[in-house]
Amino acid sequence: MNVSMKRVRTTVLEIAYEESGPEGGPVVILLHGWPYDVHDYDAVVPLLVAEGCRVIVPYLRGFGSTRFLCKTTLRSGQQGALGSDLKELMEALGITRAALAGYDWGGRAACIASALWPESVRCLVTGNGYNIQDIPRANQPAAPDQEQRYWYQYYFHTERGREGLAQNRRALIRLLWRLWSPQWHFDDERFERSASSWDNNDFVSVTIQSYRHRYSNAAGDPNYHEIERRLAAQPNIVVPSIAIQGEADGVQPPSAFVAQDRHFAGGFERRTLPHVGHNVPAEEPGAFARAILDLIAATP
Repeated sequence: MNVSMKRVRTTVLEIAYEESGPEGGPVVILLHGWPYDVHDYDAVVPLLVAEGCRVIVPYLRGFGSTRFLCKTTLRSGQQGALGSDLKELMEALGITRAALAGYDWGGRAACIASALWPESVRCLVTGNGYNIQDIPRANQPAAPDQEQRYWYQYYFHTERGREGLAQNRRALIRLLWRLWSPQWHFDDERFERSASSWDNNDFVSVTIQSYRHRYSNAAGDPNYHEIERRLAAQPNIVVPSIAIQGEADGVQPPSAFVAQDRHFAGGFERRTLPHVGHNVPAEEPGAFARAILDLIAATP
């Protein structure tokens, strides 16, 4: 299977992405999370290409070879920026309609595009579920056991946390991988395939702004104000969707998302996978690919 590394410019970014499969096949865009990268889909892509799909896997802002075009652009990781990046990527590539699939930050971008621009989305596979942040109510406390899982987010609200991420990013991220996917036995080689993506000069800034903005502790980029305004209303997702959830997810267990399933209004199924943690496409690529292919078959 041939995998091509390509680049495309949007208004803000030069986005690096991998492309595989036939030019005329149904388009699938796979979106990685934080702190991971495109290699989470290494075993998913061949399964989709074998079914005739054209597959695009971009590096999110702050990761890998994706770069900001201007030095003065705010290094924002807010949800509105992630959704806008996905929309502009599709426009730059001339893609009018695609199946979207992602988890964590990538799942958030996919959910945003599906909610705000459904005419461009054929179907949606989202890790965990409805990933759009409810920022106006973000400072309402969760249950104590969930608050404990979010320790890293509170850490990033401090300058100590920023320095910790900058100086110890590999050790910190390895710890998070283990905590979030306790039954995923990745080796050093697998970890290092992704690790170079976090050497991006903007990785720390984008990360810190993202976690601070979601709690209203950092200003957002004014260019995304209208998107954020629309997201504050917690819009429904009207495209056919599957939420795919790891039963052993150590940061966002099934109980954290089921109540939000009411936001799916276009045909919805929840699939829970035993022994799988947070990084579903890397841990269970067959199930992740099957969810995408099932939706494509149901949405001619």
